[in-house]
Order: sequence, then structure tokens, then C-alpha cells
Amino acid sequence: MLGKIRKKMIAAEIGPIKQVETVVCPICERVIPKPQMDAHHLIPKSKGGKSTEYLHRICHRQIHALFNETELARKLNTAESLKEHPDMQRFIAWVKTKPDSFYQRTSKSDRIKK
Repeated sequence: MLGKIRKKMIAAEIGPIKQVETVVCPICERVIPKPQMDAHHLIPKSKGGKSTEYLHRICHRQIHALFNETELARKLNTAESLKEHPDMQRFIAWVKTKPDSFYQRTSKSDRIKK
């Protein structure tokens, strides 16, 4: 059991609860619900990347299903370059018709499996 003074000190350290601002996926340009939010390394960590960007989980999984880490590090290391790829354009056109909270399992492309 915590004393009153200790409780006040803990509350002061934590501070007020902040409202979560709306995050929009840079790939599909839909609002990302908190349970569907994934951090994506624009350049994979294995290739020295550090910066991340929040994406819809389905968009994040689709990126890794279509492209290997070398492709992501060399030429697909921005949201804009990913959106310009024809395979991603087909996916984006499809997923934009779905609700923000939509999720479906993604399987690796045959090209990546080999």
C-alpha cells in the first residue's frame, strides 16, 4: 500500500495523460486506429536504418510480403517510393475501399519465397 505523499510523487512524475493525436498512414492515407499501428523502419535495421514511421498493420505487412530488405534499403526507403511501385499501387487502391480498422493476413509473394 502506498502512502498519500508517495502517490502524489508518482502522479507528478507521470504527468497528465495526453490525448493521442490522429495518425494518418503515409501509404494508404487513412487514419490508423491505435491497435492497427505498426512502426516501420524505412531502411531495415539489418541494413543500418534507425528512423521509423507509423503505418497501418496491413500496409506494413504488405510491404514486407512484396519486398526483401535489400530492395527496401536501396530503392524503396521512403513512403513516396513505396507508393509509386505498381504492386503497392494495386494494393493501395484495394485497401482504400476498406474501413480504417480492416485487417487481413498477408502472405509472402512468390518472388520473395524463392
